[in-house]
Amino acid sequence: MICSVSRVARLALRRTTIKSSGNVLNRAKLSLDRHGGCLNHVRFQHTEPQRTDDDYHSIIKDTEKPIGESTKHEFQAETRMLLDIVARSLYSEKEVFIRELISNASDALEKFKYVSLSEDGAQIQDKERILEIHISTDKNARTFTIQDTGIGMTKEELTQNLGIIAKSGSKAFIEQAKEKPAAGDNNIIGQFGVGFYSAFMVADKVDVYTRSSGEAQGWKWTSDGTGNYEIQPADGVAMGTKIILHLKADCREFSDEDTIKNIITKYSNFVGSPIYLNGKKANIVQPLWMQDPKTVTPHQHIDFYKYISGSYDVPRYTLHYKTDVPLSIAALLYVPEGKPGLFEMSREIESGVALYTKKVLIKNKTDNILPKWLRFVKGVVDSEDIPLNLSRELLQNSNLIKKLRDVLTGRISKFLLDQLKKDQANYEKFYHDYGIFIKEGIITNHIQTEKEDAAKLLLFESSLLESGKKITLSDYMARATEDRNIFYLAAPSRTLAESSPYYESLKKKKQEVLFCYEPYDELVLMQLQQFQGYRLISVEKDMRDDKAANDLTNLGEDSLRRSEINDLAEWIKEKLSGKVTSVNATTRLESHPCVVTVEEMAAARHFIRTQSHGLPEDRRYAILQPQLEINPRHPIIKKLFKLKSSDPELAELLANQLFANSMVGAGLVDDPRMLLTSMNDLLVKALDKH
Repeated sequence: MICSVSRVARLALRRTTIKSSGNVLNRAKLSLDRHGGCLNHVRFQHTEPQRTDDDYHSIIKDTEKPIGESTKHEFQAETRMLLDIVARSLYSEKEVFIRELISNASDALEKFKYVSLSEDGAQIQDKERILEIHISTDKNARTFTIQDTGIGMTKEELTQNLGIIAKSGSKAFIEQAKEKPAAGDNNIIGQFGVGFYSAFMVADKVDVYTRSSGEAQGWKWTSDGTGNYEIQPADGVAMGTKIILHLKADCREFSDEDTIKNIITKYSNFVGSPIYLNGKKANIVQPLWMQDPKTVTPHQHIDFYKYISGSYDVPRYTLHYKTDVPLSIAALLYVPEGKPGLFEMSREIESGVALYTKKVLIKNKTDNILPKWLRFVKGVVDSEDIPLNLSRELLQNSNLIKKLRDVLTGRISKFLLDQLKKDQANYEKFYHDYGIFIKEGIITNHIQTEKEDAAKLLLFESSLLESGKKITLSDYMARATEDRNIFYLAAPSRTLAESSPYYESLKKKKQEVLFCYEPYDELVLMQLQQFQGYRLISVEKDMRDDKAANDLTNLGEDSLRRSEINDLAEWIKEKLSGKVTSVNATTRLESHPCVVTVEEMAAARHFIRTQSHGLPEDRRYAILQPQLEINPRHPIIKKLFKLKSSDPELAELLANQLFANSMVGAGLVDDPRMLLTSMNDLLVKALDKH
């Protein structure tokens, strides 16, 4: 195909914002050369000219001139009350009118591109014009102006789209496009038909100049939002649409350039077409989440992460993916490198993920598309499938939102699990900093499948592996026997865990046990209860529930006899009245004289740490209901049996001390210093004869 010189010249003349016209022509020629010398190959790329930050470029000029008589109309949405609802009650913030007008302008540009490629494109004039959005502010005149080079409107379309509230030209266009599909993506944003009227939140008069891309005549539409509008012909109207807002006195801030720049950055920074504010490019950050993940460099990720998170660190992990099934999702999510502060730990903090639809911000902090425990994740989620309410601000409650949440949560969990398998050392650093969030997600969740998904990310030391080596619950299961149990033991350190009286019998059987060193680990596993069909059991509870351990048939010659055990157990229960609920002999102890068990050790320890302060001792024991398990083969227990007859006073001191020691060993004493007094009394009595 041969391209005419006149068309090339027209393209060059329209790019007059670079001072040297020769450079412009050369750049246009270079673009043509790269595409086989044919303008049609590059026509719809609408590549903006290469400009420096100091270049001024604006298409907003005061050339429009109304002519002829205006015709007055009433809004066809019935009453002024409906306009009041749309303009004054629908949106939570006045500033969103800028988002709505930019979205409408973007839609006009997308419609132009669509029609240009369709069978109706022959009617389009000046197809090679640059597609862009311009905004200008004037503090003295108290005006806000936005102009696009898009499809424009005819007189009839003005009446249909601006004369009827909740009549969406964009929605009608989408329906039409479904019937007559053309090449290109559907990037139309507006579908509710009310966004334009948000202008009346801040303006007491709105003027619209527009010229359809298929007509020579321009039109002016004007209204003060009181229920009427006027339409009249106008000359000097550029193709596209220009909207002038005459701001109310109390909305003067929207004629301030810095204010508008911040709002554009907040809501519309990623709109596909360039936005110019008072002649300077305003949307300079690229929507990386819409790009092919393979084309985005680490440096781009760092810059984008700092932009969307407001942080100065770099991302530790980057998850960038797109999917169309089961929902259309484009997501770019980051895990921060820095450790979370106390503020980030708070559950009151909002989510760090912003929600977009077709690159337009819907909510900066969206709590219901990710669970609360993933609030440390920063980034962007863009989905065309989410159901929004009329103001495009709030998500509707629906199964789609739950599905979006499930898909994102599952994808993040899978990603983190992949990082664990790929580089466990690096993952362990992440787990050290952010593991508390994962544990919170298990404790606070009531859905078992979701708890188990998060539990895949947990790490523990194992009794079968050397100190420092950590495994997952899935790793434990791979070595588990047919009993389908996962045993765990809470202790402040590995040394204390391996020397725990509760671990003795399992160690002898070479049963693998997970060691929980963090205070909340055992609460997490207690709340989890099971994992992929395996029961999670604390070794203390296993001891308490082990009926076989109470079988005293074959104790051996080095043990107290059955009658002696029963006699001693009754005596200890009497001396520890108000403290223990029962005293039993067990065969599970080897080197320890006795232990204390309670129904749920994790809950009991949490109670002691957080709620028992100030409670009387008898009240605490009544709540805990501790059970004392004694080892009838241990020298101290055998000596105690003799002392209860030969030296009852010393025997009672010893029984109380053994119980106190067991409570400390179980982690059920908030201040072990209280033991010193009873221990000293015992020593004094024991040394009486020496």
